[in-house]
Amino acid sequence: MVLNRAVIIAVLIILQSAFLIGTAVLYSSAYMYVYWACVVLSILAVLIIVSRQTDPGYKIGWIIPILIFPMFGWLVYLICGGNRVSRRMRRKLRGGNRKMLQELEPDCKAEQLFVYGEDAVTQARYLEQYAGCPVYTNTYTEYFPLGDDLFPKLMEELKKAEKYIFIEFFIIGQGLFWNSILEVLKEKHASGVDVRILYDDVGSLRTLPMNYAKRLERETGIPCCVFNRFKPILSIRMNNRDHRKFCIIDGHTAFTGGINLADEYINRKLRFGHWKDTAVMVKGEAAWSMAVMFLTMWEYNRETDEEFSRFRPERLPAEAELGRGFYVQPYADSPLDNEPVGETVYLNLISKAHRYVYIMTPYLVVSDSVNTALRNAAKSGVDVRIITPHIPDKKLVFELTRAHYEPLLDAGVKIYEYTPGFVHAKNFVVDDRYATVGTINLDYRSMFLHFEDGVLLFGDPVIREIKRDFLLTQEKSEEITLEECRRHSQGRQLLRSVLRVLAPLL
Repeated sequence: MVLNRAVIIAVLIILQSAFLIGTAVLYSSAYMYVYWACVVLSILAVLIIVSRQTDPGYKIGWIIPILIFPMFGWLVYLICGGNRVSRRMRRKLRGGNRKMLQELEPDCKAEQLFVYGEDAVTQARYLEQYAGCPVYTNTYTEYFPLGDDLFPKLMEELKKAEKYIFIEFFIIGQGLFWNSILEVLKEKHASGVDVRILYDDVGSLRTLPMNYAKRLERETGIPCCVFNRFKPILSIRMNNRDHRKFCIIDGHTAFTGGINLADEYINRKLRFGHWKDTAVMVKGEAAWSMAVMFLTMWEYNRETDEEFSRFRPERLPAEAELGRGFYVQPYADSPLDNEPVGETVYLNLISKAHRYVYIMTPYLVVSDSVNTALRNAAKSGVDVRIITPHIPDKKLVFELTRAHYEPLLDAGVKIYEYTPGFVHAKNFVVDDRYATVGTINLDYRSMFLHFEDGVLLFGDPVIREIKRDFLLTQEKSEEITLEECRRHSQGRQLLRSVLRVLAPLL
């Protein structure tokens, strides 16, 4: 335990905190000067929040604690609330984004979506113009309602790889799932396939040993990178995490969704009851978008300068023909471009719904904009249903999720908790016409601080499978009533009110 990486980091942070407190005591004679200096810094922090942030809930959530605790509120915001990174990092990421935009130049397929209504066209145009993510056809899709279903299919496709395999995940954990994949990766690398692995350092903090990437590369020869290596210092740069989940094979087959490469995601390790998670596979033109997204992040981490076009597949698999006439739009969201792509996709889906919106999410820590959109849709007669976990992975966040129930239920939104365990899926399905499966949670970190991705589907037959999975999951879930929410003690009601205000901090 003493050598555990998380323990070492915690000890170093405690030592830093002790140093700061000791310094404050040492210079206590100048307390008034320090106090008023901190008040000025807190006022500046509030002005920055008001000018830079657009969501009212986010503003209020930070302004209140800063003004209550002016001595250190500004410092907490600087470290935990912003997404400013070094100029070097921003310059490198922007360079990669420019290459991505050049490779993924829209070819006006969005205009072909008029068959699904004008709303589909405007949604697709938004992602083309503001995220640089074009619409594709000739793409077969397959939906996986559980990690247990994904595992064999992923292994099957990995074994077919001929040119390259790109792996990018928030969490990689040693166990049956990852070890099985790694054995295939070793075999493919030995046969000349270009294999690359990228994972987030904070996501894998408790699941991989220290220096795992270097050791893996040294022992197997497979290039392996760690995104934004966690350092036990008070730094704003630790805020931005790579929460994406990609497996891309030869540029024509790709997987994404909520599933990480750890055993709980395939229910081989029980942590919070039955783990309900989902993923989608795309085979055909749309997979190229995801390959370019990976290469952009790889170039930032590895500091390479490759021609992305050499990775473009020369031919598509036969299954791609099954997707002719349907439309698939993979998209990515970056916290550094000042464009809330993930939140906007969700808002557009909610606002354009005419009959129903079905949502699965592990966290219901909604922004003021999403909260208003959900309530307005329900009040307009749209059937809005949300499934959340019944067994929490984080108790405080679970309490915060429940804190958002009452105003939504009061507006007519139906909320269900998955009683067998934990829902980690991030799915939206709307009117049998649109659906999205990806990595983006309904919380502030996913919306504003993390690198995320998703796949938007228009008219694809798999949309009905996503809807069917929602309804089957709903049958295993307990409906939450407004009366039940209001039966809690006044103390608990007060706690939930406070949590709703402070949601952006959690």
